[in-house]
Amino acid sequence: MSHFSNIKTRIRNLDVLKTTLTNLGLDWKEGPATVRGYHGLTAKAAVVIEQGNDYDLGFSWNGQEYELVTDLQYWQQPLSVEGFLQKITQGYALETVLNESAKQGFAVTEQQKNEDGSVRLVVQRWSA
Repeated sequence: MSHFSNIKTRIRNLDVLKTTLTNLGLDWKEGPATVRGYHGLTAKAAVVIEQGNDYDLGFSWNGQEYELVTDLQYWQQPLSVEGFLQKITQGYALETVLNESAKQGFAVTEQQKNEDGSVRLVVQRWSA
């Protein structure tokens, strides 16, 4: 019986996920890699974050999106699972907006992180 929990996300772009993890200062391994769990159980993931307790967390493709895969009993992150996913989701959304804006010829003229944790972006595009 698996101890792993698969938690749905709305993350669909692996490259943006990797950039987000890096921007948040998380050390991660590129997969396919093994997520280590209870009693030597393992799961495969596209990205793995090792924890100091030898139980990992990772992001695995389910055919539609990347799910967080981990054994919640051995969660060892500074934030709760919900807080962790919120931070990842916010960073992922920001990176997606920045990438899409750049593709459409917009440049970021201002980026400000507010006290409440939200981010304010100002983008502009010059046309002739």
